[in-house]
Amino acid sequence: MRKFGAISSGVLFAASLAAQDAKPQDSVWDTRKSAWETLQPGQKDQVFQFAEGYKSYLNVSRSALTSTREVTRLAKAAGFSEFTDPAQVKPGARLLVNAHDRALILVVVGADPIVSGSRLVGTHHDSPHIDLKARPIYTANGFTLFKTIYYGGIKKYQWANRPLALIGRIDTTDGKRVDVAIGLKEGDPVFVIPDNAPHSDNEAIRNRKAEEIFSGEELDPVAGSIGGHDASVTAAVLQALTSQYGIREEDFVSSELSLVPAAPPADVGIDRGLVGSFGQDDRLSSYCAARAIMDLKGTPKHTAMAYLSNFEEVGSVNNSGARSEFLDSTYARLVGAERGKAYTDLDLRAALRAAEVVSADTNDGVNPIFPMTSEPSGAARLGYGATIKRYGAGFDANSEYIAKIRGLMDKNGIAWQTQTPKVDGYNGGTIGGFLSMKEMEVIDMGVPLLSMHAPFEMSSKVDVWSFYRFMAAFLAS
Repeated sequence: MRKFGAISSGVLFAASLAAQDAKPQDSVWDTRKSAWETLQPGQKDQVFQFAEGYKSYLNVSRSALTSTREVTRLAKAAGFSEFTDPAQVKPGARLLVNAHDRALILVVVGADPIVSGSRLVGTHHDSPHIDLKARPIYTANGFTLFKTIYYGGIKKYQWANRPLALIGRIDTTDGKRVDVAIGLKEGDPVFVIPDNAPHSDNEAIRNRKAEEIFSGEELDPVAGSIGGHDASVTAAVLQALTSQYGIREEDFVSSELSLVPAAPPADVGIDRGLVGSFGQDDRLSSYCAARAIMDLKGTPKHTAMAYLSNFEEVGSVNNSGARSEFLDSTYARLVGAERGKAYTDLDLRAALRAAEVVSADTNDGVNPIFPMTSEPSGAARLGYGATIKRYGAGFDANSEYIAKIRGLMDKNGIAWQTQTPKVDGYNGGTIGGFLSMKEMEVIDMGVPLLSMHAPFEMSSKVDVWSFYRFMAAFLAS
């Protein structure tokens, strides 16, 4: 017995020395492979094929208006119909609900009643841009310019010296709607905000801080430059607009016209691993959600919904933003169709409380030139999959719901990572905060971008594909 004790002590002592000499175990996050490295045979082709459809969508969807139009077109081709009659609400039905042509919800009705649970992916499909003011046309130093007001968080200097397109709609008092798109087609004129040449900059301009290089009132693009004896430059511009669109100057008051980058989406890098485009925040999530629900096969157990909202970049306001009653009204119409005369407000509340939600929006990725703006252990990286956002400060999903989402991704072999902003940096969430106020179970997720909120943002194709696959698995769960 004494001998056994001596041997045991020696073994324990040797094991202790070995443990001291051994290299510490690497963190699972330090050894995590990129999503590119975990692809199975044939999946890389799927990644690149999905990116082509995504770029085609981005090319025509330059605003919430045009995104609504394009998603509606794609959805109807995939068998979705406008929701107009309660009788349409049957298991397997594919429905489309439009909010003023600026937001929409796609629905696949599940086998179980909606009050027992649903699966919702919420996104926004507006992006930072520059709007025309109500009285936009003025003359300065022989040029006609557009007076503008910027929308969303931008670095204003990034919008100068680049070709811009003018898009949107004009509504006239006689009920006519005029769609405008100038600068997107080959051969179209474009609009440019002019900067000073570096050798003619005076000190008053040169010494401005980066955020002051252009003020908001200086983001005015050139709209015309040809004058004549019989007409001023401005009169010539107005005459051209009247001739082409049949509008008067006063019609700009009832218009929604925006300046957006004219450049089409493109692959970035020799290996073509990134998509570069305007508007990926957050039409990236919107496309993934729309594709995921359109690709849903058969009748899911729970009703699946993809909600593409508007005005998130300025607080989710107006009657098509996530603060509106649009989502609640859609749930009420669906539940009311199922419950019939027995429907009460308590049914709506029960349906919202039983809903599981992914609030999807892009997030900042580690910048290879400015890594100091991220905190390494909490930062998301391009090429490492979908992002679970952990903000802290009460904005996080419940731990049990996060665990459920983690398990869903692991079960389906979907690459994922986490993101927490640098402490004392920015914080908060996206539309998820408004949805969780309804007692919905909500998690914020996204895909990291480079050059977020710039006129040309970059995403990794494998992250976009991973996010789509996650949404498809979630909506079918």
